[in-house]
Amino acid sequence: MAVVPRPASAVMLLRNGHAGTGMEVFMVRRVVQSEFMPDVYVFPGGSIKADDRAAEESAQLCAPVPARETVADPEGRTALGTGARAAAIRELFEEAGVLLAYRNGSLLALTEDEAGKARFADYRRAFHERRGSLVELARSEGLQLATDQLHYFAHWLTPEGMPRRFDTHFFLALAPSEQQAVYDHLETSDGLWIRPAEALARYQEGSFPLVFATLRQLEELAAFASAEEALAFAVSHYVPLKQPRLVQEGEGYRIYLPGDERGWEVPPHMTQG
Repeated sequence: MAVVPRPASAVMLLRNGHAGTGMEVFMVRRVVQSEFMPDVYVFPGGSIKADDRAAEESAQLCAPVPARETVADPEGRTALGTGARAAAIRELFEEAGVLLAYRNGSLLALTEDEAGKARFADYRRAFHERRGSLVELARSEGLQLATDQLHYFAHWLTPEGMPRRFDTHFFLALAPSEQQAVYDHLETSDGLWIRPAEALARYQEGSFPLVFATLRQLEELAAFASAEEALAFAVSHYVPLKQPRLVQEGEGYRIYLPGDERGWEVPPHMTQG
Protein backbone atom coordinates (compact mmCIF):
# COMPACT_ATOMS: atom_id res chain seq x y z
CA MET A 1 0.00 0.00 0.00
CA ALA A 2 1.38 3.41 -0.97
CA VAL A 3 2.52 5.64 1.89
CA VAL A 4 0.68 8.98 1.93
CA PRO A 5 3.12 11.89 2.47
CA ARG A 6 2.59 13.94 5.63
CA PRO A 7 2.52 17.75 5.19
CA ALA A 8 5.50 19.37 6.88
CA SER A 9 7.45 22.63 7.13
CA ALA A 10 11.01 23.64 7.94
CA VAL A 11 12.96 26.87 8.37
CA MET A 12 16.42 27.83 7.17
CA LEU A 13 17.22 30.57 9.71
CA LEU A 14 19.86 32.92 8.29
CA ARG A 15 22.27 35.54 9.59
CA ASN A 16 25.39 37.26 8.31
CA GLY A 17 28.60 36.10 9.97
CA HIS A 18 30.95 38.41 11.81
CA ALA A 19 33.71 40.35 10.07
CA GLY A 20 32.60 39.50 6.54
CA THR A 21 32.77 35.72 7.00
CA GLY A 22 29.65 35.20 4.89
CA MET A 23 26.11 34.00 5.47
CA GLU A 24 25.38 31.38 8.12
CA VAL A 25 22.42 29.05 8.62
CA PHE A 26 21.28 27.48 11.88
CA MET A 27 21.18 23.67 11.88
CA VAL A 28 20.33 21.06 14.49
CA ARG A 29 21.42 17.45 14.81
CA ARG A 30 18.64 14.95 15.42
CA VAL A 31 19.17 12.56 18.31
CA VAL A 32 20.31 9.01 17.58
CA GLN A 33 16.97 7.71 18.90
CA SER A 34 14.92 9.71 16.37
CA GLU A 35 12.51 7.57 14.32
CA PHE A 36 13.10 9.69 11.22
CA MET A 37 16.55 10.81 10.03
CA PRO A 38 18.46 9.99 13.25
CA ASP A 39 21.89 11.49 13.98
CA VAL A 40 21.99 13.88 11.00
CA TYR A 41 22.08 17.67 10.71
CA VAL A 42 18.86 19.24 9.45
CA PHE A 43 16.98 22.53 9.43
CA PRO A 44 14.42 22.90 12.25
CA GLY A 45 11.12 21.48 11.07
CA GLY A 46 8.35 18.91 11.41
CA SER A 47 4.80 17.91 10.57
CA ILE A 48 1.94 20.38 10.15
CA LYS A 49 -0.66 19.96 12.90
CA ALA A 50 -4.29 20.92 13.37
CA ASP A 51 -3.32 23.71 15.80
CA ASP A 52 -1.09 25.23 13.12
CA ARG A 53 -4.04 25.46 10.75
CA ALA A 54 -6.22 26.85 13.55
CA ALA A 55 -3.64 29.56 14.23
CA GLU A 56 -3.68 30.62 10.59
CA GLU A 57 -7.47 30.64 10.49
CA SER A 58 -7.80 32.77 13.65
CA ALA A 59 -8.55 36.42 12.93
CA GLN A 60 -5.49 38.69 13.14
CA LEU A 61 -3.34 36.01 14.79
CA CYS A 62 -1.00 35.84 11.77
CA ALA A 63 0.57 38.67 9.79
CA PRO A 64 -0.80 38.80 6.21
CA VAL A 65 1.48 37.16 3.66
CA PRO A 66 2.83 39.88 1.32
CA ALA A 67 1.74 39.85 -2.31
CA ARG A 68 5.38 39.43 -3.38
CA GLU A 69 5.23 35.84 -2.08
CA THR A 70 2.94 34.92 -4.97
CA VAL A 71 5.95 34.90 -7.28
CA ALA A 72 7.35 31.92 -5.39
CA ASP A 73 3.98 30.33 -4.69
CA PRO A 74 1.22 31.34 -7.14
CA GLU A 75 -0.72 28.13 -6.37
CA GLY A 76 -1.03 29.07 -2.70
CA ARG A 77 0.70 25.97 -1.36
CA THR A 78 1.83 27.98 1.68
CA ALA A 79 -1.09 30.41 1.91
CA LEU A 80 -2.57 31.12 5.32
CA GLY A 81 -4.97 28.32 6.19
CA THR A 82 -2.70 25.51 5.02
CA GLY A 83 -0.83 25.56 8.34
CA ALA A 84 2.53 25.54 6.57
CA ARG A 85 3.76 28.88 7.90
CA ALA A 86 2.49 28.49 11.45
CA ALA A 87 4.04 25.01 11.60
CA ALA A 88 7.38 26.46 10.49
CA ILE A 89 7.20 29.08 13.26
CA ARG A 90 6.25 26.48 15.89
CA GLU A 91 8.97 24.02 14.89
CA LEU A 92 11.58 26.79 14.88
CA PHE A 93 10.51 27.73 18.41
CA GLU A 94 10.55 24.10 19.57
CA GLU A 95 13.89 23.10 18.06
CA ALA A 96 15.84 26.38 18.02
CA GLY A 97 14.13 28.52 20.67
CA VAL A 98 13.47 31.35 18.19
CA LEU A 99 9.90 32.65 18.04
CA LEU A 100 9.06 34.71 14.96
CA ALA A 101 6.30 36.96 16.25
CA TYR A 102 5.37 40.60 16.67
CA ARG A 103 4.52 42.41 19.89
CA ASN A 104 3.11 45.90 19.50
CA GLY A 105 4.32 46.00 15.90
CA SER A 106 7.94 45.03 16.62
CA LEU A 107 9.64 41.65 16.35
CA LEU A 108 9.59 39.85 19.67
CA ALA A 109 12.71 40.16 21.85
CA LEU A 110 13.41 37.20 24.13
CA THR A 111 16.47 38.80 25.73
CA GLU A 112 14.11 40.48 28.16
CA ASP A 113 13.71 40.17 31.92
CA GLU A 114 14.33 36.82 33.61
CA ALA A 115 10.62 36.31 34.31
CA GLY A 116 9.85 36.73 30.63
CA LYS A 117 12.58 34.30 29.56
CA ALA A 118 11.34 31.73 32.08
CA ARG A 119 7.78 32.13 30.84
CA PHE A 120 8.74 31.45 27.22
CA ALA A 121 10.88 28.51 28.32
CA ASP A 122 7.70 27.07 29.86
CA TYR A 123 5.84 27.56 26.58
CA ARG A 124 8.62 25.78 24.72
CA ARG A 125 8.57 22.91 27.23
CA ALA A 126 4.83 22.57 26.74
CA PHE A 127 5.31 22.17 22.98
CA HIS A 128 7.90 19.47 23.57
CA GLU A 129 5.40 17.67 25.80
CA ARG A 130 2.69 17.98 23.13
CA ARG A 131 0.66 20.30 25.36
CA GLY A 132 1.49 23.55 23.62
CA SER A 133 -0.76 25.62 21.40
CA LEU A 134 0.29 28.48 19.15
CA VAL A 135 -3.17 29.96 19.44
CA GLU A 136 -3.02 30.02 23.25
CA LEU A 137 0.57 31.29 23.31
CA ALA A 138 -0.16 34.16 20.93
CA ARG A 139 -3.34 35.22 22.71
CA SER A 140 -1.80 34.97 26.19
CA GLU A 141 1.24 37.04 25.23
CA GLY A 142 -0.48 39.50 22.90
CA LEU A 143 1.50 38.33 19.88
CA GLN A 144 0.94 38.18 16.15
CA LEU A 145 2.81 35.36 14.38
CA ALA A 146 5.32 36.79 11.91
CA THR A 147 4.18 34.60 9.02
CA ASP A 148 5.21 37.43 6.68
CA GLN A 149 8.87 36.93 7.68
CA LEU A 150 8.95 33.48 6.09
CA HIS A 151 10.08 33.37 2.46
CA TYR A 152 9.24 30.26 0.46
CA PHE A 153 12.42 28.63 -0.84
CA ALA A 154 11.94 24.93 -1.60
CA HIS A 155 9.35 22.16 -1.84
CA TRP A 156 10.44 18.54 -1.49
CA LEU A 157 8.47 15.30 -1.63
CA THR A 158 10.00 12.14 -0.18
CA PRO A 159 10.41 9.47 -2.92
CA GLU A 160 7.83 6.76 -3.39
CA GLY A 161 8.99 3.51 -1.83
CA MET A 162 10.21 5.10 1.41
CA PRO A 163 8.43 3.89 4.58
CA ARG A 164 8.04 7.47 5.85
CA ARG A 165 7.18 10.22 3.39
CA PHE A 166 6.86 13.97 3.85
CA ASP A 167 5.58 16.77 1.64
CA THR A 168 7.80 19.54 3.03
CA HIS A 169 7.82 23.29 2.46
CA PHE A 170 11.12 25.04 3.30
CA PHE A 171 11.27 28.71 4.20
CA LEU A 172 14.06 31.23 4.62
CA ALA A 173 13.91 33.65 7.55
CA LEU A 174 16.28 36.26 8.94
CA ALA A 175 17.24 35.60 12.55
CA PRO A 176 15.79 38.25 14.93
CA SER A 177 18.61 40.33 16.40
CA GLU A 178 17.23 40.09 19.94
CA GLN A 179 16.78 36.34 20.09
CA GLN A 180 19.35 33.58 20.45
CA ALA A 181 19.06 30.24 18.67
CA VAL A 182 19.60 27.33 21.08
CA TYR A 183 18.89 23.67 20.30
CA ASP A 184 16.39 21.87 22.51
CA HIS A 185 18.55 19.05 24.06
CA LEU A 186 15.57 16.70 23.57
CA GLU A 187 14.83 15.99 19.92
CA THR A 188 18.25 17.36 18.96
CA SER A 189 21.75 16.72 20.31
CA ASP A 190 23.53 19.72 18.79
CA GLY A 191 22.82 23.08 17.23
CA LEU A 192 25.14 25.49 15.47
CA TRP A 193 25.48 28.39 13.07
CA ILE A 194 27.49 27.34 10.06
CA ARG A 195 28.33 28.64 6.60
CA PRO A 196 26.73 26.39 3.94
CA ALA A 197 30.10 25.89 2.24
CA GLU A 198 31.66 24.77 5.51
CA ALA A 199 28.81 22.33 6.16
CA LEU A 200 29.34 20.84 2.69
CA ALA A 201 33.10 20.56 3.24
CA ARG A 202 32.60 18.84 6.58
CA TYR A 203 30.10 16.48 4.96
CA GLN A 204 32.70 15.49 2.37
CA GLU A 205 35.15 14.85 5.21
CA GLY A 206 32.64 12.57 6.90
CA SER A 207 32.18 14.69 10.04
CA PHE A 208 28.84 16.36 9.25
CA PRO A 209 26.13 13.79 8.37
CA LEU A 210 23.42 15.02 6.00
CA VAL A 211 20.49 13.59 4.08
CA PHE A 212 19.79 14.16 0.40
CA ALA A 213 17.41 17.14 0.50
CA THR A 214 19.47 19.00 3.11
CA LEU A 215 22.63 18.41 1.10
CA ARG A 216 21.13 19.82 -2.09
CA GLN A 217 19.66 22.86 -0.32
CA LEU A 218 22.99 23.67 1.31
CA GLU A 219 24.48 23.64 -2.19
CA GLU A 220 21.88 26.22 -3.24
CA LEU A 221 22.45 28.38 -0.14
CA ALA A 222 26.22 28.33 -0.70
CA ALA A 223 25.71 30.47 -3.82
CA PHE A 224 24.59 33.49 -1.76
CA ALA A 225 27.06 35.97 -0.29
CA SER A 226 24.62 37.35 2.30
CA ALA A 227 21.31 36.67 3.98
CA GLU A 228 19.78 39.63 2.16
CA GLU A 229 20.82 38.19 -1.20
CA ALA A 230 19.22 34.84 -0.35
CA LEU A 231 15.98 36.49 0.76
CA ALA A 232 15.85 38.64 -2.39
CA PHE A 233 16.20 35.50 -4.50
CA ALA A 234 13.43 33.74 -2.59
CA VAL A 235 10.84 36.44 -3.26
CA SER A 236 11.66 36.68 -6.97
CA HIS A 237 11.80 33.03 -8.08
CA TYR A 238 9.14 30.35 -8.45
CA VAL A 239 9.48 27.31 -6.16
CA PRO A 240 9.10 24.06 -8.12
CA LEU A 241 8.29 20.70 -6.54
CA LYS A 242 11.36 18.49 -6.23
CA GLN A 243 10.42 14.83 -6.24
CA PRO A 244 13.45 12.52 -6.21
CA ARG A 245 13.18 8.87 -7.20
CA LEU A 246 14.34 5.87 -5.20
CA VAL A 247 16.34 3.32 -7.21
CA GLN A 248 17.54 -0.07 -6.03
CA GLU A 249 21.15 -0.72 -6.97
CA GLY A 250 22.49 -4.10 -5.91
CA GLU A 251 21.51 -4.72 -2.29
CA GLY A 252 21.07 -1.04 -1.50
CA TYR A 253 19.21 2.05 -2.68
CA ARG A 254 20.13 5.45 -4.08
CA ILE A 255 18.08 8.63 -4.51
CA TYR A 256 18.25 10.71 -7.69
CA LEU A 257 16.74 14.00 -8.78
CA PRO A 258 15.58 14.15 -12.40
CA GLY A 259 18.41 15.55 -14.50
CA ASP A 260 20.99 15.09 -11.72
CA GLU A 261 22.77 11.76 -11.83
CA ARG A 262 25.05 12.29 -8.83
CA GLY A 263 22.61 10.52 -6.57
CA TRP A 264 22.86 9.78 -2.86
CA GLU A 265 23.27 6.42 -1.13
CA VAL A 266 20.38 5.80 1.26
CA PRO A 267 21.37 4.42 4.68
CA PRO A 268 19.71 0.99 5.21
CA HIS A 269 17.64 2.10 8.21
CA MET A 270 15.85 4.74 6.12
CA THR A 271 14.28 2.16 3.79
CA GLN A 272 13.04 -0.07 6.60
CA GLY A 273 9.51 0.27 7.94
